[in-house]
Amino acid sequence: MSPRKRTDYDCTDCPAFCCGIYEHIEVKPHDLKRLAKYFGLSEEETARRHTKIVFEERSLRRKKDPLLDGTVCKFLDLKTRGCSIYEARPTICRQYPGVPRCGYYDVYRFEQAQQSDPEILPIFRLTFRKHRKDAEEQAPPREGRKAKKK
Repeated sequence: MSPRKRTDYDCTDCPAFCCGIYEHIEVKPHDLKRLAKYFGLSEEETARRHTKIVFEERSLRRKKDPLLDGTVCKFLDLKTRGCSIYEARPTICRQYPGVPRCGYYDVYRFEQAQQSDPEILPIFRLTFRKHRKDAEEQAPPREGRKAKKK
């Protein structure tokens, strides 16, 4: 048995930011097979009932969540804030966050300490934009900085 990585977050003390902050929870073909087996359905029926296409990829469907003021994965139990299909969850969920720290949990705990309120809940919103590598070169120089010479 390999030693477990030390983690500096506690999912049981988190409102499940990872289930709500991302609008796309990817479902790969092997995830769809696992979900189909879990539900006792065909892959086609599982895909129809529980997924949709987002950004040209299969993604888990979402539902409204008043706590996080938006939508979350349809499989998040809104009372326990835990995954209702934990054994069958997609690979991306199994791997998250992939490092010993969770940035959202860090902000959550930081804000509770700063506000001296263990019930405070920061609300996160992620917005994705295309980034052009040469955008900085095209932007006018900031005040107090010299323009790059070419």
